[in-house]
Amino acid sequence: MSEFEFEGVFDEDYLYFYEGFLAERTPEEVERIVELLELEPGAGILDCPCGHGRISNALAERGFRVTGLDTTELFLERAREDAAARGVEVEYLHGDMRELPWRERFDGLVNWFTSFGYFSDEENKAVLRGFHDTLRHGGRLVLETQNVSRIMLAPQPIHVVGERDGDLMIDRWELDAENARFLTERLVMRGGLARKAHFSVRWFTPPELRSWLEEAGFQNVRFPGLTTETRLVVVAERPG
Repeated sequence: MSEFEFEGVFDEDYLYFYEGFLAERTPEEVERIVELLELEPGAGILDCPCGHGRISNALAERGFRVTGLDTTELFLERAREDAAARGVEVEYLHGDMRELPWRERFDGLVNWFTSFGYFSDEENKAVLRGFHDTLRHGGRLVLETQNVSRIMLAPQPIHVVGERDGDLMIDRWELDAENARFLTERLVMRGGLARKAHFSVRWFTPPELRSWLEEAGFQNVRFPGLTTETRLVVVAERPG
């Protein structure tokens, strides 16, 4: 189970179950992102992948110049609609995070809510190199993912991801310790129909992720809040 079934995971069902839950988190998360980036309004930020624009549009409301890239057209459509409703301008582009088209363009890059680790180790390392190259010298990456230590302290290998109007999304995961991955089977029961999707996400210890980031060219890698947070947040900088 090494492949990530993007079309089966990031679809309308994802928004149906996740959108409300994510909306509740967004204000606090955006506040944290702004704090960690330490950028002034007018700075250029890449949100990659941007999903349905919940973070991109909120950053644009704060005066940042935001570009959002995602591989799911449905999410991009929702993001553009929300931007228009808020009266903000965000550049939304369809693309693959493994093939970023920019060099030294952005002051900050946001990769949030377990949006790293979808691919093979070689491809994941290439993603980090791409993140490094698309930042200006002195630019900063803020990345948030799963904190495997916290998960293993209180594992829930079967858990309800979302419940809405009698519909359910349930994940069942297995730990692939040899390859440092969570292997997940997702069951969606909605409108009297059921379907399954499978995906695999790489997990990291802080020392390993620091090593990968430094190998990609980043420096000053740090993990703010590591001892208290259930999620793993990392900040890294491209040398000035």
